[in-house]
Amino acid sequence: MIRRMGDQANRRRATLTAVIAGSAGNFVEWYDWFAYSAFSLYFAKRFFPEGDRTTQLLQTAAVFALGFLMRPLGAWVLGRMADTRGRRRALTLSVYGMCGGSFVIAGLPDARAIGVAAPALLLLARLVQGFSLGGEYGASAAYMSEVPHARWRGFWSSFHVTSLMAGQLAAMAVLATLQALLPDSAIEAWGWRIPFVIGGALAISAAWIRGRAVESHLAPQPAATLALVQRHAKPALIAFALTSAGGVAFYAYSTYMQKFLVNTTGFSRTTATTLSALSLVFFMIVQPAFGALSDRIGRRAMLAGCFGAGMLLTWPLMTAIAHATSPAAAFPLMLVLLLILSGYTSVMALFKAELFPAEVRSIGIGLPYALANVVFGGTAEYVALALKKAGHEPAFYLYVSGIMGVALIVTLATADTARISRIENPD
Repeated sequence: MIRRMGDQANRRRATLTAVIAGSAGNFVEWYDWFAYSAFSLYFAKRFFPEGDRTTQLLQTAAVFALGFLMRPLGAWVLGRMADTRGRRRALTLSVYGMCGGSFVIAGLPDARAIGVAAPALLLLARLVQGFSLGGEYGASAAYMSEVPHARWRGFWSSFHVTSLMAGQLAAMAVLATLQALLPDSAIEAWGWRIPFVIGGALAISAAWIRGRAVESHLAPQPAATLALVQRHAKPALIAFALTSAGGVAFYAYSTYMQKFLVNTTGFSRTTATTLSALSLVFFMIVQPAFGALSDRIGRRAMLAGCFGAGMLLTWPLMTAIAHATSPAAAFPLMLVLLLILSGYTSVMALFKAELFPAEVRSIGIGLPYALANVVFGGTAEYVALALKKAGHEPAFYLYVSGIMGVALIVTLATADTARISRIENPD
């Protein structure tokens, strides 16, 4: 009995350690990634001085989307490293890359000083960050899914997206703080650089934590990259399809929402930031509850509920937010969208991890995820802004609904990974 209690205590300690180590770096990586989007309302004209606000935002959104092009390469290179040389090494390297990109953006002269070199260097920094984030997702999802016992795997692995949202929320919190302390003119002049300095410093701390973390309990086994295509093509395609819909919905409901509230609904930048930040707090808090629910009802039921509701409700909810006359009218609608999305985000990393064996798990999670976000998630803001500029903004709502409908069909045709998981229990 004493030995059994000791084993259980060691397992809980190992699980908590893995969650902290995985979450710390994940938080920093996503803070750095979303700081760009959160502050683009202020620095867009510094790098793209020509045109109206929508044109400037469209150009910064294009850079945001191009940063996604490096994510498949990062997922392949760092995912391969995680599967063959250990999760910890790949995770530490990825956070150093994000660190470098943040410091470059923080010190980058604007277009008035160096002309076209400014947006070119901004793009280069984002490509480096895209590479880092591409490797981060698969390796951290594998790491945080492998340690917990199957009975609580949904709950503990949900902290993968909780830390992701905490990073986005931290970026919004920095923005809200600067808006409270500085006039808009100061933020536009130099204040927008502050979050990138913070991000670079936090990344150094996260790299130190990860460098001292234990390896996950599953020893990585060498496997050729082609094994992912040759032996695991079906789960890779499933992961791609579901991530395509989840990525579009995630960026539509959360990241793009801040700009949507300003550019379409007509709220001030401060009001939009406050509403977005409060909604993300709610979103972050509910993730473990949804993850625990998936341990009871299964991952497939969660995903089907998300994609089905998103297919039916995106149009009416986004339309209602667009015509909201007050923050009190818009905010509950934003929360409904995020509740729908939680059926995907709370289990997205674990569902994919359970599809693949250990020797290709990191690259199996990360590469389809990265490719799907190149095509769909990373271009969501650009598509939304382009349709708005063309005078067809409601078509974006249909675009999101249609992709979620396709994902619903794929989900219903897929077995529940909670029942056929390929992750072994850490007994």
